[in-house]
Amino acid sequence: MIKTAFRLAFVCMSFLFVNFSQAQEVQIELGPDEIGLNETFTIKVTLSNDKIKSYDQFPEIQGFQKQGISQSSSMNIINGQMSSSNSIIQYYKPTRKGQFTLGNFSVLINGESFSSPGKKITVGDAVSTQGLGGNAADPFADFFGRNAEEPEYVELDDDAFFSVSVDKKEIFAGEGFNLNLAFYMSEQNQAPFQFYEPGKQLDAVLKKLKPNNAWEENFNITNIEPEVVEINGKRWIRYKVYEASFFPFSEGTIEIPRVPWEMIKYKVAKNPTFFGANRQEDFKTFYSNPQTITVKPLPPHPLKNEVSVGVFQLRENISTLEVETGQGFDYNFGINGVGNINSVSAPKRMPGANLNTFDPNVRQQINRGYGRVSGIKEFNYFITINEAGEYELDDHFNWIYFDPVRAVYDTLMPQAKIVVSGESKVNEALSGQRLGGIYDKIDTESNQFANEQYKYYFMTAINLLLLGAVALLAVLIIKKK
Repeated sequence: MIKTAFRLAFVCMSFLFVNFSQAQEVQIELGPDEIGLNETFTIKVTLSNDKIKSYDQFPEIQGFQKQGISQSSSMNIINGQMSSSNSIIQYYKPTRKGQFTLGNFSVLINGESFSSPGKKITVGDAVSTQGLGGNAADPFADFFGRNAEEPEYVELDDDAFFSVSVDKKEIFAGEGFNLNLAFYMSEQNQAPFQFYEPGKQLDAVLKKLKPNNAWEENFNITNIEPEVVEINGKRWIRYKVYEASFFPFSEGTIEIPRVPWEMIKYKVAKNPTFFGANRQEDFKTFYSNPQTITVKPLPPHPLKNEVSVGVFQLRENISTLEVETGQGFDYNFGINGVGNINSVSAPKRMPGANLNTFDPNVRQQINRGYGRVSGIKEFNYFITINEAGEYELDDHFNWIYFDPVRAVYDTLMPQAKIVVSGESKVNEALSGQRLGGIYDKIDTESNQFANEQYKYYFMTAINLLLLGAVALLAVLIIKKK
């Protein structure tokens, strides 16, 4: 008997090293047509020769209440050929006696839909012995001399929490704050968790959390990946589900409410077996703490409602520092730093003689990471100068912003100085300029009368006046004679 047990154990372990290729099959098994009020009805989905990586919710049944989900796996070796199967079992407890209908339904397994025609279920009086339809037992229990019995599941204490955190509690209008949603488990946590419909939950949560009067820069988290962080000297595993920076447009108070987050928390079998269902699906809802952010107004300034807010530096680039009069060159005014890069406007162009510019080409790059939004916005100008001399560009360009760290307004000004040589091109520039007014319309306006309908009357009036003048002259001549 001992030798037989060892041989069986060797065969059971050897399947881990055997390559096999059999067709994948999905089978949906429904519980019995008739059950007692104290029994359970089951829907069992079995996947052959593959693991169940994901699955959709099982259908609701009128007159029944869902009692949780268990998983099991099995393996068979026949004539040296090995096959395996993995199963999910949804348990239903009847709430009253009667006849109920489970309509046709579909279940999504590993991204593929499988359907079942359903059936009619009759619930009668309670029976003295629990049927096997609602049990998930070890398939080898009888083989090893143990009676099949329903496993007992227990809930483990967890060391986990859900958090909605912000990096700042007080900011200036236009200054950004970082909003982070994450699930945390300590490294010592023993309770098994799994995310439950994170995308659907996140959509509902963000409708409550997002401030209305603010610009959003979303960090676009597509995969929930674990990362180890330390909080108050304790190591935690963090799973970020959302991160963004918000830039409020005006002063006031931003209230971030308490929100729920539901996780799948498994109960584990008190006496686990090798092939039995060793855990049962259950749910636990975590709640975040509310947050309040105070948005202060900017200090008084003529450009208070126009300036960008952030920590910025000037990064300028110029194609040449020595040019001939009338010769064009490129000048790049780049604003680099941390803040709302989208809101950065072009530098102010001060009026000045002999220096001509055109509207700049604009390029920007935004980086979202490490809990902040940073980047650069570049304004590329094409400049010509028509008179020889030395020109400092800070006399012609500047950019004013508000620094929230120092709580002051500051100005970015160019450092470049241009040396221009050659004959004056002022007259050529004037001749090439548009004269404006009526001259601009010579080539575009029609040379016809604007109102042709009055031409006939005008010519008639002129002819009558000429005829009258001739007649008057004739009368005067006759009288004189």
